Amino acid sequence: MSGAGFVWRSGEVVDLPGPEASAWADGVRAELVRDEPIETPEAGTAKPERQARKRTSSARGRRETRST
Repeated sequence: MSGAGFVWRSGEVVDLPGPEASAWADGVRAELVRDEPIETPEAGTAKPERQARKRTSSARGRRETRST
């Protein structure tokens, strides 16, 4: 691909500002490649979400009254 003041060859990596890179990266003319990794939470800081279990009454903890 070439134009006024540039020539890009197939497979060449070209550094462009974000909005311009997004415009060229349409899946046909170019692919968007990020140098910096996408920010994600660190492994140790995020706690897994847990749902509290509703306690159910069972026969084990209750005393049964017996009549004789």
